[in-house]
Amino acid sequence: METNDETRRETRRKASRYVVPVAVAGVAAATIGLVPALAASGDPDLPEITAQQLIEKIAASDTQTLSGTFKISTDLGLPSFAGLLDGVAGGAGGASSADPADRLTELVSGSHTLRVAADGPDRQKLTLLDGSDEYSLVHNGDDVWGYDSKSGEVFHEKAEGGPHGKPEKPVPSTPKELADEVLKAAGGTTSITVGDTAKVAGRDAYQLVIKPKQSGSTVESIRIAVDAANGTPLKFTLASTSGGKPVLDAGFTKVDFGRPDASTFDFKAPKGAKVTEGAAENEAGKPEDLAKGFMGPFADLEKGGAPNVIGEGWTTIAKLDTGAPAPKTEEAPKEAQGFLDALGDKVSGKFGSGTVFKTKLVNALMTDDGKVYVGAVTPDALVDAANAGK
Repeated sequence: METNDETRRETRRKASRYVVPVAVAGVAAATIGLVPALAASGDPDLPEITAQQLIEKIAASDTQTLSGTFKISTDLGLPSFAGLLDGVAGGAGGASSADPADRLTELVSGSHTLRVAADGPDRQKLTLLDGSDEYSLVHNGDDVWGYDSKSGEVFHEKAEGGPHGKPEKPVPSTPKELADEVLKAAGGTTSITVGDTAKVAGRDAYQLVIKPKQSGSTVESIRIAVDAANGTPLKFTLASTSGGKPVLDAGFTKVDFGRPDASTFDFKAPKGAKVTEGAAENEAGKPEDLAKGFMGPFADLEKGGAPNVIGEGWTTIAKLDTGAPAPKTEEAPKEAQGFLDALGDKVSGKFGSGTVFKTKLVNALMTDDGKVYVGAVTPDALVDAANAGK
């Protein structure tokens, strides 16, 4: 007779069969968690500058205050998420409609307009506009507030109350931080040049163009438009080798670097509004807990241990061993079957057979014997790695 531990292990193995396709979508979404937006074109006449000088200009910029409007357009090449999480995870268990863990995932697809204001590290406000409805996320000192005008619900959490005991950023990071992360990752596998000048939100800008030198990456190029006067990144565009619309095209349409009025960051819950406290919701099981559940087998592989890293730079591939066979679409929850069919392609080679779960940015190969190869590389690169038996 099976023990409780054995039953739990078997349940986890079965659940892990559906982790890869959902995790691929999650990893792809995570790569666009830092948001700028679209902007008007132009070709201002600016003094010549080298790539090194432009990088130094970005590093030297220290924009603490700004307000403005930006648009973000994302296209990961994913099928619709509609109904997927409800079918696979059983819903969010009554989570507040004002919880940022839910609302900011809307930025993963389509085009959105946002208003933003910042006054140093302790005051930020982001408002997501959706027709006549608005969703606002406000960080003011020790408090983080989310407000959904459509439902009238309010979410509140202490800024120091993150699950890891340290402050969490309540709003997406700035274009400068996004540029910093890209530049830190650049090395000998990367080409960095200065492209044409541009006009972004009415401001003159240089464009830093970053491209992989290696073949096999899904990234065609990254363009960062940099304010010619103060070095602040204003626009970010990530293009895929698959062509079509950029994976991310995001940047300011209007920007002011003056200090916003202090009242911008004031928030008081409307009378009668349902207020959900973040700590209480954590205990009940927040949406991010569901995400951790999806990613669990990657973080706690009892048999496979830590991932094996193959290659370097833009063509790095992580290899894992889940110890579970690849998922069969017909065995998945009904709501997830169409998603899995659209996301996966059957492949075969020296390694045997398996399924490639694909987006325009992150792809993963899961072999029928439970090995996983994942990276921002083409499906062919994943198959080659599996055939090499690395």
